Amino acid sequence: QVQLVESGGGLVQAGGSLRLSCAASGGTYSSYAMGWFRQAPGKEREFVGAISRSGGSTYYADSVKGRFTISSDNAKSTVYLQMNSLGPEDTAVYYCAATSVDSYYWLQVWTAYDYWGQGTQVTVSS
Repeated sequence: QVQLVESGGGLVQAGGSLRLSCAASGGTYSSYAMGWFRQAPGKEREFVGAISRSGGSTYYADSVKGRFTISSDNAKSTVYLQMNSLGPEDTAVYYCAATSVDSYYWLQVWTAYDYWGQGTQVTVSS
């Protein structure tokens, strides 16, 4: 059983930056691809980005491409989401998730993920 714990959320002004962390435990970190999703009030859960098991490939939603960067530290079993140029539209609860799937298509689909963190709130003020 893999446990995921996110941290780093908070309140930031538009144009600012935040870095979210997601620490994994209880499993073999390198066996999983990791994804980030977000959910705003009244909206469906939305794919933000993902990193492959090897860490060699990253994928992003068009809405965050060029602003967000995913990285992974295998030694710390931690995945990061660096968010720059934040806008009010980025306000949401952000979740990290782990999956044994490692294909571009399925990494974008939240139902493909086996384990989820509790979420961390990101609020961007205008």
